[in-house]
Order: sequence, then structure tokens, then C-alpha cells
Amino acid sequence: MKRLVLLMTATALAGCTATKEKGATDERPLHSRMLVLDTHLDTPLHFDRAEWSFADRHSLATDLSQLDIPRMKDGNLDGGFFAIYTEQGPLDAKGYADALAFARKRSDLIDAMIAKHADAISPALTADDARRLDKAGKLIAFKSMENSYPLGEDLTLLDEFYKKGVRLAGPVHSKNNQFADSATDKPRWNGLSPLGKKWVAEMNRLGIVIDASHSSDATFDQILALSKYPILLSHSSLRSAHDHPRNLDEGRLKALAAKGGAMCLSTIFLSEMNMTPARAELFGKYEHIGEMTAAEQADLTRRWRELDKSEQMWAADFEAYMKMVLRAIAVGGVDHICFGADWDGGGGLPGIEDISALPKVTERLKAAGYSDADIAKMWSGNILRVLAAQRK
Repeated sequence: MKRLVLLMTATALAGCTATKEKGATDERPLHSRMLVLDTHLDTPLHFDRAEWSFADRHSLATDLSQLDIPRMKDGNLDGGFFAIYTEQGPLDAKGYADALAFARKRSDLIDAMIAKHADAISPALTADDARRLDKAGKLIAFKSMENSYPLGEDLTLLDEFYKKGVRLAGPVHSKNNQFADSATDKPRWNGLSPLGKKWVAEMNRLGIVIDASHSSDATFDQILALSKYPILLSHSSLRSAHDHPRNLDEGRLKALAAKGGAMCLSTIFLSEMNMTPARAELFGKYEHIGEMTAAEQADLTRRWRELDKSEQMWAADFEAYMKMVLRAIAVGGVDHICFGADWDGGGGLPGIEDISALPKVTERLKAAGYSDADIAKMWSGNILRVLAAQRK
């Protein structure tokens, strides 16, 4: 049975390491003995698909999903944060109302999925929950909110989503909103808006971890300065690997580490995104795959895979990913790195196409000289430490 011991240093910057019962032997590969978490899973967009089951094994050749319960077991992904993602819309009363209704529905959909497969997966609210479920052999389902746009201008709604189980949330997505500037939009607020600064304070009060992925540099800087507690970047890459505003520069990674936070490394934006008109059409349809018939889903997958033969979405692969991972560890340190590949949200590369490839990452980290304890920190210890550090 796996065991995870949370090792806390005097500065509260230690992580987790996999251990065995005293006197016991465990011949499983290292990756299988660790608690492995991912901080950004977009899989909920598949949960209401016609004739699709989270409990069934799906093939990349015939399905666009990268994560299901059988493949979680293949890759020893013990769980992670299932995202309530809401597409950015107009900043007006109707836009906010529509977004709130969507976010509530998506949150309920995650709950229904967990309840339907309660024999395999259970909800988690705390770091202790994650360790308890892991010891019990259960998969772990945290909830996150990608884009706080559905809150409108009513910060009391954060308490509603906290009570629904959200323990990680970001202010913004690909466009500026009422809270903050996005990394991929022209500055409006030059960082956080006045309401966004109040959002930071309310997040701290409730004990929800702040997620700075998708934030502009100025937004990141202000969140880091204002937050009383460590923050995460749930799915970001390093700007020195590819110069893109969505990625984090090395100076900011060092600043994040200095405040006790962690950067969870993604597979996206290690190159320019090859969003041709043909790909953009398919991607737009993909975001609404839950509204399609089974035949329409199959046609979308067929067209997507056919396009993959002539043009890849990313000009990067597993080797490029690991080069970035090792550089990020060298810059930020083993206490401040974690993983959030953006599964089912645009992530995945040749050689790391779905979560079944995760053991390869552990193998490379071990080959690079990192200890079992260091690797365990990066797979879950740093995430759980940041989660546990939040105070009401």
C-alpha cells in the first residue's frame, strides 16, 4: 500500500515523499509508489457527452479525450483538480448571468460524475483528504475554477463555489475581464482591477488557492504581492523555452518560489499554437462536444485526427517538454515545481499524448539525478503544501 509522508521544513517549504511500511518491501516502479496529482484537468467537458463514460477506456485514435479512469490507472495519475472552465463573454449583466448558470451546471456535472463512479473516485477538499483517499486506494477529485468571470461583480458567489468544493481558482482566462488583465489580451487594468484586488482578499479569507495561470505579468506581480498565502500556476510553461506571454519568465518563477508558491508545468506553448482556420473550426466545435450526438462526436474526432496527419497543433514533443521541465526545476527548485499538463484542454505532445505517459516523466527525473523525495514533492507534495498553507 502506498504511503505519503508530508515532510515540512522549518520554512514550510518541504514536500511529500513516498514511503513504505516499516520492514515492508515494495517492488513496484517508483512512479507507481507515489501520490501523483495534476492541477488542471479539463476533462469535465466530456462528462455530459452522449454515449461517453468516464469509466471506459478510450483510444486516442477514436476519441479526443486524454483522460479516463482506466488510463488514470495506467499512468498512475491518482487525481487532480477538475476544472470548471467558463468561456469569456461580455462584461454585462446578461453575460455574467449566463456564465454563472454555466459554471453552476459544470460544477454539478463534476459532482454527478464523482457520485456515479464512487467506487473508484471521491471528492477531496483538503490535503489530508487526498492522502486519506490515496491510502484507501481511491482516485482523488479536487475542483478548480478556470476564469472567475461567472462571479460577475458579486464576490459573495466565491463562498457559494467554496461550499461546492472549489479549492483553486484563477481570476482570468484568455481575455481581460472584470477582475484582471489576461496574458493574451491588451492591458486594460494594468494588472488587477479594483474588484480584482478585493477578489484576492476574498480568496485568501475563504482559503481558496489562487491560480495565476493565464494572468498577465502585471496581474501575476500584483497577485503575488497582495496574497497572504502561497499561490499556484496550475498549467503554465517557461518563457525561456518559448517566448510567449502565456508563459512565465524565469525571474517571476524565482519570485514565486520566494513566496512559497509553485509552478505546475504544462505541455502547451512550447511553440506557437498552429491555429489554422481548419484547426480553429475544430477547436471551436470541441469546446461544445458535450452538446453533440455520438455520430457528431465521431465525425469531429475523425476530422481532427485526419488534420493531425498534415499539421500538428504544436511544434514540440516529449524531449522539448522535458528540457523545459529540467530548466524550470533548476530555476525554481524542487520545492516549487509541480505538474498540470492541460489534459483535455489543448495539452499533450508526441511522446506524451495522454496521461498514460506520465511514468516517463518520473523516469527522466530519476535519470537526471533527482531523489525519490524530490520527485514526490513535484508530483504532489508541493501542491498539497500550498493547499494546506491557506488560512481562513
